[in-house]
Amino acid sequence: MANINLLPWRDERREELKKEFLAILAAVAVFAAAIVMVWQFILSDNISVQNERNQFLTSRISELDDQVKEIQALKKKKKELIERMTVIQSLQGNRPEIVHIFDEIVRTLPDGVYYHSIERNGSVMKLTGSAESNNRVSSLMRQLDASEWFASPNLRQVQASKFMGGQGSDFVMDVQLVSPTVEADNGTEK
Repeated sequence: MANINLLPWRDERREELKKEFLAILAAVAVFAAAIVMVWQFILSDNISVQNERNQFLTSRISELDDQVKEIQALKKKKKELIERMTVIQSLQGNRPEIVHIFDEIVRTLPDGVYYHSIERNGSVMKLTGSAESNNRVSSLMRQLDASEWFASPNLRQVQASKFMGGQGSDFVMDVQLVSPTVEADNGTEK
């Protein structure tokens, strides 16, 4: 029989398969590297897009914060204006009241009684004056008490007057101011 040596052919075939394997391995490695690079590119792109979104949201949040501060400043101004309007309306509503009070002071003043000063502190008026006699002071107190604009006259001080003669006296009196419209609303109209 003839001797055929198949070893070199096997060696060549083995070398060919080895080269083929290495080429496939290199192609797979290149393909894997390409996939990793594409994946890295996609992730970095997503991260940059998300960072842009975050910056946009941050800028919008700061704009909204500025708008909220402006709204709060406007609300504060509105509240101050409403308070001013309330004060002005109350002053407008109470404007005729002082005319009625002075008219009532004149109406309740009996003969022989003179006022030196009239002071108002809130709803209390302090009347300082002189009278020809203590009876005149009593008459003033009764007329103040009967008035619909005054209530609870309180005599704080009475002393003999140097200028009004022997029976004359100086007095200091407090009287409460009462608005008849408020009493009428409460059902206790005098």
